[in-house]
Amino acid sequence: MPANPADSALYRDLFGDDETARLLSDSAVLRAMLLVEGQLALVQGKLGLIPADAAAYIDRASREVVLDPSAMSAETARNGVPIPALLAAFRKEAQAPEMMQYLHWGATSQDIMDTAQALRLRRICDLYDARLAALLARLGEMAAGHAEVPMAGRTYGQSATPTSFGALVAAWGRPLLRHRLRLAGLRDDVAVVSLSGAAGTLAAMRPLGPEVRAGLAQALALRDPGASWHAERDGLAAFAAWMAGLCASLGKMGQDLILLSQSGIAEVSISGAGGSSTMPQKQNPVGPSVLVALSRQATALSSVMQDATVHGLQRDGAAWFTEWLTLPQLCLSTGKALSLSLDLAGKIAPDADAMARNLGQHGGLIHAEALTFALAQQMPRPEAAGVVASLVAEVRDGQGTLLALAKDRWPELDLSQNLGTAPDEARAFAALVAAQ
Repeated sequence: MPANPADSALYRDLFGDDETARLLSDSAVLRAMLLVEGQLALVQGKLGLIPADAAAYIDRASREVVLDPSAMSAETARNGVPIPALLAAFRKEAQAPEMMQYLHWGATSQDIMDTAQALRLRRICDLYDARLAALLARLGEMAAGHAEVPMAGRTYGQSATPTSFGALVAAWGRPLLRHRLRLAGLRDDVAVVSLSGAAGTLAAMRPLGPEVRAGLAQALALRDPGASWHAERDGLAAFAAWMAGLCASLGKMGQDLILLSQSGIAEVSISGAGGSSTMPQKQNPVGPSVLVALSRQATALSSVMQDATVHGLQRDGAAWFTEWLTLPQLCLSTGKALSLSLDLAGKIAPDADAMARNLGQHGGLIHAEALTFALAQQMPRPEAAGVVASLVAEVRDGQGTLLALAKDRWPELDLSQNLGTAPDEARAFAALVAAQ
């Protein structure tokens, strides 16, 4: 097994997500850092901090130069950050030492890297939002279309009371509505410019440092935090926690699909399910299983990100490196969980006949609660509970089904509509999705 299955030619389609991966690639990282360097120079040129002609040259060169990330590997390992190697390569390719002496004026490596990361995280947030919108649309249609399809509601793995498949789909979707609302605020927390200088004071740009930072934020359409945030990583930690929460909600859908498609229940089928090398009868729920695995991984990675918020003093290499090892993988797995869920939502087929059969299993004892409360309308509830308990015992002794026995004794009772609020909840969820 490769160290990162998402990068493996063998496993990439199982665990990888190309759209997210492109935003995390070496080329995307370098392009974003060069963009930040170019825009920084432009802003400084407009404010008179560096010569305007040098600023224009640096900006133009930042858009045209092509750098080889592999050529920077050794120096990055030595320095712990890629910026010194990037600056050296950029200056060499630009071939204008008089102009390029003003490159990276007063900034520090973390300024460039964190700002470049903010640009890419903003695009990742937009990608997530679009996928959430599409997934919610599919789930909304499914919930509305199956609002009154009855199925067994199960607690502790046991049949409890009837519900509807539409209500179950709504339960998958409602957390996603909330995750999507939270994402809008989190996007602002991660799409933040970083310009602080060596130790967070912008001393090399005084007295224009705050103006440069504000101008850079405006140029890049990022938020200006108004201060240094080199050692303030709560925004990234919150985003990591959001991704873990989202993956957990998607993992719950995956877990439900595994249970509903298992042999003996078979209330849901998934088109294109996986096959076995030796058992031709099997259709393995591979996609749902991947969702559950990604959820567990995301939870663990988010925990690492929370720990990485502990930065010593003004900057902390170990804590920062921990982010590098963790955040990209968490973003990639979250992107995969979303794309996989969207794919699965188009392949789920509920089997109403199987659901009806399972409702009737064990003599229809799933209707015991409904019968108890129906009888409580005409006798004290403790008495009603005792009567139903006696009928349950008769059913278990093989004397008939619960509804048939009840019908013989109380022919006026109608237990045919026993879905409670399930249909209404399914339709309400669909309406919320449509409204958004």
